[in-house]
Amino acid sequence: MKNKFTSIIMCFITIGIIIAFILLGAIVWDEIKDNFIETSSDDISAEEEKEFFDNDDDISKISKQEDDNEIKTDNDSNPLSATNENNNNNEKSNNEENDVENISPKKYFYKQLNSYSKKIYKEFEKNYNNIKSGTYKLEFGNSFYDILSKDEGQDELGNYYQSAIEAYTYDNPETFFLSPGKMYLNIEKITRGNQKTYNVYIDSGDNENYLIDAYSSKEEVEEALQEIQNARNEILSNKTGDTYKDVKMVHDYLVSNLDYDSGAGESHTYDIYGALVNHKCVCEGYAKAFKYLLNGLNIESTLVIGKGTNSRGESENHAWNYVKIDENWYAVDVTWDDPIIIGGGTSNEIQYKYFLKGSNVFDNDHFPTGVFTENGKEFIYPELSVEEY
Repeated sequence: MKNKFTSIIMCFITIGIIIAFILLGAIVWDEIKDNFIETSSDDISAEEEKEFFDNDDDISKISKQEDDNEIKTDNDSNPLSATNENNNNNEKSNNEENDVENISPKKYFYKQLNSYSKKIYKEFEKNYNNIKSGTYKLEFGNSFYDILSKDEGQDELGNYYQSAIEAYTYDNPETFFLSPGKMYLNIEKITRGNQKTYNVYIDSGDNENYLIDAYSSKEEVEEALQEIQNARNEILSNKTGDTYKDVKMVHDYLVSNLDYDSGAGESHTYDIYGALVNHKCVCEGYAKAFKYLLNGLNIESTLVIGKGTNSRGESENHAWNYVKIDENWYAVDVTWDDPIIIGGGTSNEIQYKYFLKGSNVFDNDHFPTGVFTENGKEFIYPELSVEEY
């Protein structure tokens, strides 16, 4: 009887040991599973062929490609790609911080961004010297978790990235060396057990860099920027401190010293290097140079794109500026104030037909659009004074 009782006790002990091992194994397996990274891929809707996905073996990468940073002007430039869906939804609730921020006069479009786009804009701004290399990686880590964890969150973040890069490049003409067509928004989704995190960054993807084709290194970019800054310093050495006189000075300099590139064949024909160093550009170059110089004078202005009806009654893609003087906004079209070619010769008279005009005159042949790319965010331009200055 004693032996039988002992056998029963040993049986229970054995069962207990087995159960303990099973529980221990389950705990160990749970720990292993939590540290295992599961690859997953959520598609971003591709509205255009330029958008693509680059998936590697360990972590799913989702990269979005944007087109070159050119607004379509004078029928010959390339617009930013419309990779996004409707970018105006879900923004109002994130756009409340504008009133409390210390924003410089040059950040007109920045002020219209929501908090997500502002975060991206600020990262570019903070790393201005770094991105001159064309290879610097802008890292956001898991800071966009709240939006990416939502349904369609990746598309939404792609929209906000598009808005940020548009606002940043249009607010800051000195970023002419960047080619957004070579820049990728990468979204890595990392799953550890039931926990999900995201790693977001911007880089050049498979491209050697994200600089425009004219440059291949930071040294070349800085050399070009130095030429531009030298030109600006020389021009602005004539500043008076009077807003009207300084705006007129910048206008007159550009009208007198720039040639319109009717063939649109010159390098930098759409940017401030073409305007201030080569002295030859199209309307976009005129408008960007005007803003760049006014930025240097701390005078608030903005680039405007849209359609213009020329002297032949033809509608064409066009770019010009609005400038703020005495709390009112006025329109300036430096390109159309440039001397007119007459019978093979050039009129040396500086024109003021489109200088500091109000909406009652200017809006008769200038029709702005705040949508820089198809289906992109609609930026709002300031309301012009009715009367001219």
